[in-house]
Amino acid sequence: MPLLSNTSGFGTIHDVFINLTASSFISVLIYFIIYNIQINITLQKSKLENELLKQAQLRAQLLSLQQQVSPHFLFNSLSTLKTIAPDHETKTYVVQLANVYRYLLNFNEHHLASVKDEIAFMKSYLYILQERFEQALQISIDVPDGFLSFYIPPLSLQLLIENAIKHNIVSPEQPLFIRIYTDQTPALTIENSYQPKLSVEESTGKGLQNIKDRYQLLAGKQINVYKNDELFKVTLPLMQHERINY
Repeated sequence: MPLLSNTSGFGTIHDVFINLTASSFISVLIYFIIYNIQINITLQKSKLENELLKQAQLRAQLLSLQQQVSPHFLFNSLSTLKTIAPDHETKTYVVQLANVYRYLLNFNEHHLASVKDEIAFMKSYLYILQERFEQALQISIDVPDGFLSFYIPPLSLQLLIENAIKHNIVSPEQPLFIRIYTDQTPALTIENSYQPKLSVEESTGKGLQNIKDRYQLLAGKQINVYKNDELFKVTLPLMQHERINY
């Protein structure tokens, strides 16, 4: 009788082992099935993202082709307008407008612009602004020749001046003063009198953030922003072209 009992016990243990082995096999099988499903989902998602990226690139290429027509048309129109303009002041305005437009079209071809090019662009841009605001906008530029060979992200000055005009009162009774100057750190400072409008659309801060991001990405540098009750100023580090991180 004991022998039969032991045999029965052995059979029970054997059955349990078989059941455990089968359960483990099923668990491993389920794991691999789920894993393969996840891999397939990931691959499908990657393929979809790649397809969307290709479509976006094609749209960008199409837009680029469409935009290539516009500059030629506008420049030809400006040239014609300059020719038929009846007076010197109008001719000068058209030339400055063409300079601004040409710079805006070309700036995205480069990560950096020389201070010399930025200042030349600003003079054309400011000419147009002062034709609009006249004595309500007072601007001074004090950048010695020794700083013209340094570099800053393109359109940095334009964005800061645009922000200054957007958020401050500009009137004959309360002119807006803007000053652009350098120091020996070396850096370029854009400073304006702080006279905020009573009612102004909420600022998104995108212009200033754009400049911050480009400095960080290009050179790991920070810009300095300072404000008190009388003035607002932004200081941009000047960079040597060969030291920039790409």
